[in-house]
Amino acid sequence: MNKITKRSCLAIIISVLLAFFICKMNEAYVQDLNGYSIYFLVAVIAFILNWVAFIPAYIAQTEHYFDITGTLTYLAILAFTFFYADVMSNPRALLLILLPSIWTIRLGSFLFTRIQRTGKDSRFDDIKPNFFRFLTSWTLQALWAFLTLSAALAVITSTNQTPLGVYAIIGSLLWVIGFGIEVIADRQKSAFKKDPKNDGNFITSGLWAYSRHPNYFGEIMLWTGIFVICIPVLEGTQWVTIISPVFIFLLLKYISGINLLEKAADKKWGSKPDYEEYKNNTSELVLWPQSS
Repeated sequence: MNKITKRSCLAIIISVLLAFFICKMNEAYVQDLNGYSIYFLVAVIAFILNWVAFIPAYIAQTEHYFDITGTLTYLAILAFTFFYADVMSNPRALLLILLPSIWTIRLGSFLFTRIQRTGKDSRFDDIKPNFFRFLTSWTLQALWAFLTLSAALAVITSTNQTPLGVYAIIGSLLWVIGFGIEVIADRQKSAFKKDPKNDGNFITSGLWAYSRHPNYFGEIMLWTGIFVICIPVLEGTQWVTIISPVFIFLLLKYISGINLLEKAADKKWGSKPDYEEYKNNTSELVLWPQSS
């Protein structure tokens, strides 16, 4: 077993153990279904759905259905809690099902359309041929869906209910603003890339004049809003679900988002003075006026 395979196997094991740990921390506070906590069952759904989808993807050596599987993972988790948890008399739970569902459908359709248009996702070029590396990607996607929803799931499946109040208002406002930023940034970049005059260039207009990654800033903000909505219900070891917005920030900032895109941009445009000027004067993440 080579080093890459060992690392991949370790990542898969750690992912499963982390999800199991989060489930145990919520076990005492959530509803059961046939003797199993609903919180645990949705974690199982997330991993099984991605592992099943991995099999034909590996055989066909394609990443075309990776993003749509991520979308289906979110929707399957939320649908399961809607039908099997006691949520109809709980406005906070319904809100926490609705908002992530809207985000999931919008982002999932955007990503699926993008890969159909471009034909590939270059991130998978070196990963697909290796069984365990490719499986790791699907496992991490399951963990990603579960962890980002972890706080919302704790509240949706909780045996404790509290009326909507100021936290719900503040959290919803953060979500709406963050969602708007992400949608606008994605559309601006898509329109920029469709224009033949911009071929080979980088975007510096619209929200991209105030942040090099405004779409990621919007996503971090909206998931922070989801966590704020959850705050009044969380108790005891459920506070471990603060990992939700923290995980989103760490993932987008240091692992699969900004870190990779910045390296790719430096490689492509690093020798251009106008790119260096843009990079030096524009905030990396937070929307902020350019420095002079």
